[in-house]
Amino acid sequence: MTQREKAVSLTLGLAGLAFLLLIGGQARAVDFAKAIPPEYRVGGEWALGCQAYSFNRYTFFEAVDKTKETGCRLIEGYPKQRLSKENPTPLNHDAPQEVLDAAKKKLNEAGIKLVAYGVVGLGNNEADNRKVFDFCKKMGVLVIQSEPPEEALPLVAKLAKEYDIPVALHNHPQPSRYWDPKHCLESVKGLAPWVGSGADTGHWMRSEVNPLEALKMLQGNIVSLHIKDLNEFGKGAHDVPFGTGKADMKAILDELRRQKFNGIMSIEYEYNWESSVPEIKQCVDFLRAYASGEKLSPAKATETEKPAAKKAGGRRGGARKTKGQAK
Repeated sequence: MTQREKAVSLTLGLAGLAFLLLIGGQARAVDFAKAIPPEYRVGGEWALGCQAYSFNRYTFFEAVDKTKETGCRLIEGYPKQRLSKENPTPLNHDAPQEVLDAAKKKLNEAGIKLVAYGVVGLGNNEADNRKVFDFCKKMGVLVIQSEPPEEALPLVAKLAKEYDIPVALHNHPQPSRYWDPKHCLESVKGLAPWVGSGADTGHWMRSEVNPLEALKMLQGNIVSLHIKDLNEFGKGAHDVPFGTGKADMKAILDELRRQKFNGIMSIEYEYNWESSVPEIKQCVDFLRAYASGEKLSPAKATETEKPAAKKAGGRRGGARKTKGQAK
């Protein structure tokens, strides 16, 4: 290779790297604007979908139908959901090809995209990890949500880059591994854009972490979200329609827009399990109104009514899950 060819190769390489890191002004492994076109976005702006765990009393086929009822066109799968009433095989990385084909057919017929998968285990076993990535590649999944141990993150990042599928570190409530956004930020240092935060605003609230402050802290390192509004901070809090709880959803959306975030946001509604569609639809309508510039009604709770919440970056807990913890 001549010196000129080397110079051109280096220039193209640097340009590609700059493109990778500066999509939307953020660290991005995937060009989400291209991967999820406006017709699949709420209000043409937000890549909002449903986490199928919201419908965990139902099959994946039923979850797809319920997602369509809410007005969303995106869905995030979870590993333990049965495919259909006729086929109880879970739609996950251990499923045979015929299950994957049936799921694709259902998604195509409904006009819904499967864009994320989790929360799923990733660890130090490369062969086991590859099964997850292979499944996601076959299904067109763009993001994996997981809670791998810290020592496995270099391997996870290597595979994420190889498969071109970033991994979002999920924050279950305290004392889970990544509940503290400060620890999450420290854990992904040097791994962006292939590993970042899978920000769950509701679980932050259950850990008494201010979700707005956490999002600010993690700017440039947010891969995807589980976006929620809860009735209160602390253990025992439950989901409510956006704008009626204590999360300050308008401020959260303002912050995400300021960060030029255009990635996947899944509604994981863990309340009124068998009749949640109308409330999830209210959440979707809230984002649609926000995208259109409509003036939003203030949340029912005032700032003075909110209990004191821990600032982002509090004392870190261990890796143990709380009993009965939500996904």
